[in-house]
Amino acid sequence: MTAGPAEDTRTRLLQTALRLFTEHGVEGTSLQMIADALGITKAAVYYHFKTKAEITEAVAEPGIRDLGELVRRAAAQKRRGAQVDLLLEGFVDLVIRHRTLVALFSSDPGIARAIEKSAHGGAEGFGQAVLGILSGPDPDTAARVNALVALTGIAMAGGSPDLAGVDDEKLRAELLDVGRRLLGRPRRRSLTPVPTL
Repeated sequence: MTAGPAEDTRTRLLQTALRLFTEHGVEGTSLQMIADALGITKAAVYYHFKTKAEITEAVAEPGIRDLGELVRRAAAQKRRGAQVDLLLEGFVDLVIRHRTLVALFSSDPGIARAIEKSAHGGAEGFGQAVLGILSGPDPDTAARVNALVALTGIAMAGGSPDLAGVDDEKLRAELLDVGRRLLGRPRRRSLTPVPTL
């Protein structure tokens, strides 16, 4: 089944909005700029979204949805080690998949507000659930700091313009390695045999 013209326009509108938000910030992007970049009228933008806040929330929604699903899947694991591993790997994958949004979230308060609103107050709850899984039950200060540094560091590095040219697989491997070290998780053995000298 193919997307209809309205759905295709909505998808293009969100992609264009994300690009413009990255270039100009949420506050610096107007509905008219989005319409002009798409070559449509402002009325056509209004057909899909009544406000820029609605567009911003829709841009953030896939990342929020993915994070919520990840937290649910990790929490369903029986062993704590499996919870941590699934959450860490899933979070790194989420950061890689949504690099542009993560970069914007790290630098633009407008997108942060939209994420809070699109999660209907759940973003903070997701954050606490993620930290709870990574730091464990009754964590001491060191465990909480390690979990927070791992999450924040992965998000900041994954969305960093300095690493924009790094291949997804290479960046994924590096972020997982750092995350495992910070969280005291065993390193995964490479499936590729190491050549002997």
